[in-house]
Amino acid sequence: ITGCWIHSYSSTFPVHYLLSHHTINCSEPTTDGLITALKENIFGKTEIRPVINLKTPTNISVSFTLYGILDVVSSNKSNNSQLWPHKISLSWDPVKCGTDRISIPRKQLWRPDIIINEFIDENKVPDTYYLYVEYTGKVMDDLPFHVISSCNLDIYTFPFDIQNCTFTFNSYQHTVLDVQLSFDIPVEEAFKDSLEVMTTKGEWELVDMLAQKPTIPPHEMNISRDMLTYYIVLRRRATLYVVNLLIPSCFLITVDLFSFLLPPQNVDRSAFKMTLILGYTVFLLLMNDLLPVTGNTLPLINAFFSLCLALMVASLLETILIINIQCGSTHYGPLPQWAKALFLNYISCHVKPCSIFTPCPVHKTPALVEMKKISHELLSIRQQIDKHLKTDESTEEWMHLGQVIDRLLFCLYIVFLSVSFITILVFWLYWYKKNASLINKW
Repeated sequence: ITGCWIHSYSSTFPVHYLLSHHTINCSEPTTDGLITALKENIFGKTEIRPVINLKTPTNISVSFTLYGILDVVSSNKSNNSQLWPHKISLSWDPVKCGTDRISIPRKQLWRPDIIINEFIDENKVPDTYYLYVEYTGKVMDDLPFHVISSCNLDIYTFPFDIQNCTFTFNSYQHTVLDVQLSFDIPVEEAFKDSLEVMTTKGEWELVDMLAQKPTIPPHEMNISRDMLTYYIVLRRRATLYVVNLLIPSCFLITVDLFSFLLPPQNVDRSAFKMTLILGYTVFLLLMNDLLPVTGNTLPLINAFFSLCLALMVASLLETILIINIQCGSTHYGPLPQWAKALFLNYISCHVKPCSIFTPCPVHKTPALVEMKKISHELLSIRQQIDKHLKTDESTEEWMHLGQVIDRLLFCLYIVFLSVSFITILVFWLYWYKKNASLINKW
C-alpha cells in the first residue's frame, strides 16, 4: 500500500459541547457586567470537564468542512487539509446583560482534546486567541487547521485513480464514558458546503464525502474512545498526465511503428531508431517527477512506458538483424532449402505480394501451367543474365529473405502493439470502474 500526504485546507471542525447548564445574572446591562458574571461562573474553570457530576459524559458534536486540497505527496506518504471548532450551554438575558454575544479568550474555557488520528505534522496556520459565546450558550470557536495527514493510496490505475482518504476524530485521553461524539450536521450537508467553499482547482477533485460512527461494545466503553470517521473521496484530474505523458508516448511509438516502412538497404533505419530510443529515454527522465513513487503496487502507466521502450528496443534489434542479413549476404552460402520453403514460398505469400520467389498456392488451370512454364523460362533467362553480370543468386535469395522477415516482424509488431495497448486500456477501465463502484456501494 502506498502512502501519501494530502495537503488539504479544511475549514470548520466545529466542536460543540455543553457546560453544566444554568442562567447567569448580570448586575448591569454592560459588557463589564457580563464579563464579571462570566468570571464568576465559567472563567478559569479549565481543569475539569464542565459537568456537575463527573459520571455524566460530555456530549460533543463535530462537523467538518474541506476548504481545499493543497497537495498529495505520494513520495513522502502524507495528506494535507485544513479545519476548525465549538459550543457550550450557558445562557443570559441579552436585555439585562446588554448584548447577545461576546468574544472571550479561548484559554478561559475548558476545551475537549479532540484530535485527528491521521495527523502527522504540526498545524501550520496562525494562532487565533478568541471565540464567540452567544447568549444561548452557543460557543463558536472557528479554529482553522492545516492538516497534513496520512492516507493509503491505490495508484494502480494512475493517473485515472480514485482515492478514499479518512479523517478520524476522537478524544486523545477521554474514554466514551467521559466524552461522546456526534455529527453536528449531516455529511451530505458538509459535502455540499465543502464544494461551495472549495478554493483549490488543482490536481485533485472532491468527488464525495462519507461518514460513519463505529459502534463500541458496552464491555469496551471504559477503555475505548468514541470516534467519528469522515471519508474523503478524491479523483485525480488526469488531463495533465494524458497530455504530458501518454500522448507523447503514443506519438513516439507510432513513429517507431512507421519507421518499418523505411527501406533498410537505402536508409540508415538503425540510426533513426537509436535516436528515437534515446529521445524517449530522455523524455521519461524529464517526466519522472510526474510519476508517483511506487510501493507494493506497480502502476499500469509504468508498465505502459516499459512496454513502449521494450517495443522500440525490439524494433531496433529487428533492424540490426535485417541489415546484417542483407549487407552480409555476399559472405553467406546458398540459402537452405527449409528457409526457402518456409520464408520464400509460404510466409512471403502472407506478408507481401507474390514474386518469382513466392509462388502463392492457387488452383491449377491450363493457363496457370503455361504461365508457370513461361515463368521458369524467364527465370532461366534471368539466371543467365545474372551469371553474365556476375550476380550471385544466393545473395538475391538472402536479400529477399531479409525483406520477408522484415515484413513478417512488422506484422507481428502491429499485432503485439495492438493487443498490448488494448489490454492495458481494458485494465485501466476495469479497475477505475471497480474503485468507483466500491465507493458508491459503500
